[in-house]
Amino acid sequence: MGVFGRIARPAILAVGKSDRLRRTAERMPITREVVRRFVPGEGVDDALDAVARLRDSGLFVSVDHLGEDVTDVDTANANVDAYLRLLDGLGRRGERTDGVPALEVSLKLSALGQALPRDGEKIARENAHAVCEKARDVGAWVTIDAEDHTTTDSTLTIVRDLRTDFPWLGTVLQAYLKRTAGDCAEFAKSGARIRLCKGAYDEPASVAYRDRDAVTDAYLGCLRTLMNGTGYPMVASHDPAIIEAVPALARESGRGVTDFEYQMLYGIRDAEQRRLVEEGNQVRVYLPYGTQWYGYFVRRLAERPANVAFFLRALAERRR
Repeated sequence: MGVFGRIARPAILAVGKSDRLRRTAERMPITREVVRRFVPGEGVDDALDAVARLRDSGLFVSVDHLGEDVTDVDTANANVDAYLRLLDGLGRRGERTDGVPALEVSLKLSALGQALPRDGEKIARENAHAVCEKARDVGAWVTIDAEDHTTTDSTLTIVRDLRTDFPWLGTVLQAYLKRTAGDCAEFAKSGARIRLCKGAYDEPASVAYRDRDAVTDAYLGCLRTLMNGTGYPMVASHDPAIIEAVPALARESGRGVTDFEYQMLYGIRDAEQRRLVEEGNQVRVYLPYGTQWYGYFVRRLAERPANVAFFLRALAERRR
């Protein structure tokens, strides 16, 4: 692991936990302008405008209403209402299809009440069920996001329950967690949709691989398992080494370009997204929006030195 991974990344993620720094950042117009690189806006209309631009470029979209670690029922209910309004807007686009839906929403269960001290798991399951029902009505997909490792068992339990009514429901598995190889084997066998990512949280060595090469090896091993399964793999990575390995893994498993998809984040490697689409691949962009952008933004900075460089360069240009 390099200097960035050993020192800078943990420090940046620690900043993300500071309420004082969050409040300061949210008040600074210059920070909010730079954040637009990764988060196109705070309202549903901003999100729908960005969806339209991405769809015009041939990209699929997964929209995330930002918010997590909800501590009261009213906020959880408000997040559900936000997703229902978002899905209404997506439904008005009229993009129903018998194949892979171009439109999707991503949910964090902690935004729906999972962390509430009383009946949190039950509340989150019921709220997610309501969002899935709406998505089914408008012809969109839903994927349940991953959060830190302490939530994994609860999240996957809820996903298993929801897939009884919504077998198309997807979830996220994080390759850097040592348990994920087993989780991939389970969900690949059951035919689930899995978004495989490396992982964006600062997890301890007891549960996660910390070395960059070890994480990449774990990712490729998990992806091979998913490709050989009966589900629908979603390759969520910007790593050139992983993207380069995908075609061979797909051929080995007998998959065509419509049997899996690439996924990338809004504002990161746009040219690569376009290249993959031009070559006939399915590419979905993870598009976040909302007022609770601080935690998401900090995790993006912690992922790649290039993101930090962009942030610092933009700040310097604004101060001239």
